[in-house]
Amino acid sequence: MICLGIEGTAEKTGIGIVDSDGKILAVVGKPMLPEKGGIHPRKASEHHSQWIPKLINQALQESHFSLNEVDLISFSIGPGLGPALRTIATAARTLSLGLNIPIVGVNHCIGHIEIGKLDTGAINPLTLYVSGGNSQLIGFESGKYRIFGETLDIAIGNCFDHFGREIGLKHPAGPIIEKLAKKGSYIDLPYTIKGMDFSFSGLLSAAIRSFQKGIAIEDICYSLQETAFSTLVEVSERGLSNTRKDELMVCGGVAANKRLKEMLSAMTNEHYTKFYMPKMKLCGDNGAMIAWLGILTYNNYGPMDLSSTSVIPKYRTDEVDVAWVKSRSSYLKIPKNMVDKGAEANIYLTYWMDEKAIKKDRISKSYRIKELDEKLRRKRTKNEAKLLTYIKNLGIKTPVLYNIDLKNKNIVMEHIEATLLKDILDSVFNNPKYSIELFHIFKNIGKTIAILHNGNIIHGDLTSSNIFLDKDSKPILIDFGLGKFSNLIEDKVTDLMVFKKSLKSVDKRLFDIFLNGYSIKTKDDINEISNKMIEIQKRGRYHT
Repeated sequence: MICLGIEGTAEKTGIGIVDSDGKILAVVGKPMLPEKGGIHPRKASEHHSQWIPKLINQALQESHFSLNEVDLISFSIGPGLGPALRTIATAARTLSLGLNIPIVGVNHCIGHIEIGKLDTGAINPLTLYVSGGNSQLIGFESGKYRIFGETLDIAIGNCFDHFGREIGLKHPAGPIIEKLAKKGSYIDLPYTIKGMDFSFSGLLSAAIRSFQKGIAIEDICYSLQETAFSTLVEVSERGLSNTRKDELMVCGGVAANKRLKEMLSAMTNEHYTKFYMPKMKLCGDNGAMIAWLGILTYNNYGPMDLSSTSVIPKYRTDEVDVAWVKSRSSYLKIPKNMVDKGAEANIYLTYWMDEKAIKKDRISKSYRIKELDEKLRRKRTKNEAKLLTYIKNLGIKTPVLYNIDLKNKNIVMEHIEATLLKDILDSVFNNPKYSIELFHIFKNIGKTIAILHNGNIIHGDLTSSNIFLDKDSKPILIDFGLGKFSNLIEDKVTDLMVFKKSLKSVDKRLFDIFLNGYSIKTKDDINEISNKMIEIQKRGRYHT
């Protein structure tokens, strides 16, 4: 089977031709480069109209096939700019009708993942997808590509381009920022991680203010790039730690940045994980990824009716069933002398006063610059030690703190014989006889977190990997490095949303039971909490 794919979700027009064996026969494209400002949807649409016919001819010449030999038409049905999507959909329908061949519309984001797997040989990677309009950490679990982490405001490429427009750089600004950054030095800028999600708007605003204050542009670009990329790499490392996957792949236009690739390579090397990056021509938006995903989709679900080919500008990755992906157990390798290797720290079994203890060592990260690494490790070590002491006073079970060493960024605490919540979910969820027990556990966890929030303490990384259960199935909370004191509903609900995201592949009822327990103990207005949850969820990419 020969498939012709049409890409045009934003400013780049792309045509690709791929066969059913995964051989890429042609990949051609034409980006729109505005003289000033950003991408205007109508202009992008006009650009696609102009270039689609030319690029189809070019792709056919490159592949040595004629249009009559094409068996299938595939196009990006979303997500993307509405006018741009409608233009490529019209072109795809016209070809399908004119050639009397089937048509499929596919998810743009999944196209990036599948062409990356095809090109690199990755089997079941966690994927960092970074582009002008997207910044997401995606992994396959339970029949779908799940979004484990994402930007809550703007994507990394958009952040760079917006900064560039404000200070007068040409579009796209990313390559210019990368070049200027090589001559810069570090200045302090905001670093925002919320569990597995992240934010760039505060970073962008601070960078613009720094320019307005007259700080050297090279220093701002250096610090903007280092801070933004450190955020992305840390979230990727958190994802690897939580999912236990042993492969990481990066894709999207921002993957072209050499510094980002260098940082990801360093992190995966330290985390005993394979690192993959597709060829650069396949990292950015391209027609080959749409053609290949078109074949996978057609082989598993057949053709689409023309009446079903309406575009979906806010088409989320986790809305798509992906029957062609087979789950594979991944085992992150951990050295024998470690109890565990978390995203932030190495965990060792040690002794304190002849008693078993846990040493949590926040090791230096080679992917981060020294100034940022020192600041984060010291702050988080101090934070965790302080919060562990306060939380005990609320009657919540946490490990007893024995010692803190700020110079070496480590703490020693009580060793507790308990079971990790994530391990329980992984091992028993599919067995119905455990359902009642699980509901009881989640209700207790909800009550516990409400007590924590009543004390104006935010966990910051509330996932199933940071909750243990004692022999009586009562929760024990660990890992408060991202925690803080706050009485804001926004911060409390963000905690709840982080927990919800960590449960994405399991029964929705578990989170509902958790919320029920939370509502029993919380001192806040539960309706206000519910409304804020809806608001925060909509900040994710393409939520309606």
